[in-house]
Amino acid sequence: MTCNKNVGISASSLHTKLLKNVFLPMISGLNEWNSSEINIDERKKMQGENFTIWSIFFLEGFSQYPRLEVVLFIFSLVMYLTTLLGNSTLILITILDSRLKTPMYLFLGNLSFMDICYTSASIPTLLVNLLSSQKTIIFSGCAVQMYLSLAMGSTECVLLAVMAYDRYVAICNPLRYFIIMNRRVCAQMAMVSWMMGCLTALLETSFALQIPLCGNLIDHFTCEILAVLKLACASSLLMDMIMLVVSILLLPIPMLLICISYIFILSTIPRISSVEGRNKAFSTCGAHLTVVILYYGAALSMYLKPSSSNSQKIDKIISLLYGVLTPMLNPIIYSLRNKEVKDAMKKLLGKIPLHQTHGCL
Repeated sequence: MTCNKNVGISASSLHTKLLKNVFLPMISGLNEWNSSEINIDERKKMQGENFTIWSIFFLEGFSQYPRLEVVLFIFSLVMYLTTLLGNSTLILITILDSRLKTPMYLFLGNLSFMDICYTSASIPTLLVNLLSSQKTIIFSGCAVQMYLSLAMGSTECVLLAVMAYDRYVAICNPLRYFIIMNRRVCAQMAMVSWMMGCLTALLETSFALQIPLCGNLIDHFTCEILAVLKLACASSLLMDMIMLVVSILLLPIPMLLICISYIFILSTIPRISSVEGRNKAFSTCGAHLTVVILYYGAALSMYLKPSSSNSQKIDKIISLLYGVLTPMLNPIIYSLRNKEVKDAMKKLLGKIPLHQTHGCL
């Protein structure tokens, strides 16, 4: 009996030690590791789907200001239609007019096409949601919207640097301009711009959409990547590193190249002998520089500003202005002081049979 009792006591003490020193720490560690998964599993049961992403998102947009939504709808609609008309016209005249078959207008046509794609990715959804009580977007629509916005914005960053280099060659090396900037080189530079923008956008979008989200209410009027990442259950070091590398690749580096190009340009323009040549250089460079300031000003104010309680409201206002105002102004800026574009526009309008219009009246 004593032996059995001692064996029972030792077994009991061994069991207690194992429970206290091995299993309890293991269970607590598993609980901590799975703490972020509990809410996701609950959402799986609520949705009845076997994945950790939401099938539908709610866009908060400007729902906090219902009286402002009608005004924003009219403003966005007018700006969007003007953007489509202006950029489509600019693309058309660069294709039809033989005098505009130069590298600058090739890049300008690409820029106009990007502006059409960028606005068409987000503004139609915004217009529908401004007049709808249910401001929703499905997962696939959110993914496409995020990708197109990132791709067009990233491509424009690179293309603006390419256009600055084009202006540098045209002004600083005018005799060798068409040798350096031949059709093959221009096509390659445009292709590299598109590839860099699309690939970096694909990388960011694919990683962003794999992160588990602890909600489906996006505090924005589009599926903007920063607004979506704010719903993440936990911060992702890999995603943060990707965003940092892409931001450095597409913001400071192109800006540095643009600044270097314009340092040489501004030092060369005063040495141009003819007044007409100086005026033409100032007009083309002034238009490009205005677009650069508008674009990078909006981008830097969104991604490099300090966070605050009102940061999301400011983000939405800046995104709206950038999404509808900047693409609308680009063709106006490039055609306002550009005699070649004005002449091509007059030539295009002169081909329209006005008698058909009068006949309709």
